[in-house]
Amino acid sequence: MEWLILGAFSAALLLCIITGRSILIALAFGLLLFLLYGRRKGYSWRALGGMALSGIRTVSNILITFFLIGVLTAFWRAAGTIPMIVCYASAWIKPSIFLLMTFLLNGLMSTLTGTSFGTSATMGVICATMGNAMGVSPVLTGGAVLSGAFVGDRCSPVSTSALLVSAVTGTDIYRNIRNMLRSALVPFLASCAVYLVIGFRPSGAGDMIDLNALFSKQFSLHWSALLPAVVILTLSLCRVNVKLAMTASIVTAVPLCLFLQHIPAGELLRAAVLGFWPEDAEVAAMVSGGGVLSMCRVAGIVCLSSSYSEIFRKTGLLDGAKRIISGLAQRSTAFIATLVTSVVAGMIACNQTLTILLVNQLCGDLQGKTHSTSAHSTSGVEIREAFALDLEDSAVVVAPLIPWSIAGAVPLSAIGAPTGAILASFYLFLLPLWRVAGEKKQKEHSLPLG
Repeated sequence: MEWLILGAFSAALLLCIITGRSILIALAFGLLLFLLYGRRKGYSWRALGGMALSGIRTVSNILITFFLIGVLTAFWRAAGTIPMIVCYASAWIKPSIFLLMTFLLNGLMSTLTGTSFGTSATMGVICATMGNAMGVSPVLTGGAVLSGAFVGDRCSPVSTSALLVSAVTGTDIYRNIRNMLRSALVPFLASCAVYLVIGFRPSGAGDMIDLNALFSKQFSLHWSALLPAVVILTLSLCRVNVKLAMTASIVTAVPLCLFLQHIPAGELLRAAVLGFWPEDAEVAAMVSGGGVLSMCRVAGIVCLSSSYSEIFRKTGLLDGAKRIISGLAQRSTAFIATLVTSVVAGMIACNQTLTILLVNQLCGDLQGKTHSTSAHSTSGVEIREAFALDLEDSAVVVAPLIPWSIAGAVPLSAIGAPTGAILASFYLFLLPLWRVAGEKKQKEHSLPLG
């Protein structure tokens, strides 16, 4: 029965992807299936409703953050913050090191904005356009953009995935970021080396786009437009609560919108809800978006997906799958089991958010079991932080590697790159592989001699 229910849910998800329907339909269908399963197990409708609401309450804090991200990204566009960042950053794109700089600049943009989709739609589009002018393979350009877009999507303090992982694991996002930076250092440097070697080109090839002239048609490009980004980066480094940091950045952007860019107050309020849409078509193609409305879909995915957690736990729907995963973890390591689960969950879920939540549900206790058999005493906080890092190094970066998942398909589509560009997103491959190598080495050293 349990496998039949999960199979029907998986089929609904795949059907939505194939037909282009909203994945929210499949998630709502899944909720209905799981409620009916719980009813069959003897739970009342009231009890099942309580389970669903309890799951949503675990992520209620992140829903407020989604609201702030929507306003923040709209105001950064309206204030000229993103155009200024793009103009400054694009000056570093040189033909001789194009792929390396594409990776680094998209990594910088994603760290500042916390979104792979927004990064690919701005800096990614610019890099793809320049790459085409230089004759660079769109496969390589697309891979560099996708890799860079998930550098910040994974470890930015304003990333929805990083905030979601922090929420479901009950960990501090800044401590998670510190751990993520450590685990990603070698894969990041290795990716830089690969892009430098395979992308090296003689200088002077192709024409560069005059972005200052393009954005000057819509914005006043003054250095003060960078202040909202400076504020959030400074407060994040000081480990100020992420919601307060975003609020401060929004407040900083308001006078810039009103007095530097001369946007009427009514239009600014409208942008906060619906997003910012420049009048110039060329500019709009690069910096449009943001707004609370842009976050409604991901908020709906998180709400529906999180409503499953208590139903799964109390009805035992996933117990069979958990036993298989636990056995895999005992034969290998907790991270390897989490990584395998992430691949399967990513293929079924077709999006990053649900992949994270499914893996959290299935693998949440693996680190606890591993540490309970260790000779070293480990606190509950350390166990949760270890699992948060496992999620970040598996579910978060594996999702965009699934060809039919929107996590990678949307960024590649935004820049006009083929699906094959996934094979050139070296950072997304090297990060989990580096962790697997480290886990195997650690396990070998822990084996008794003789």
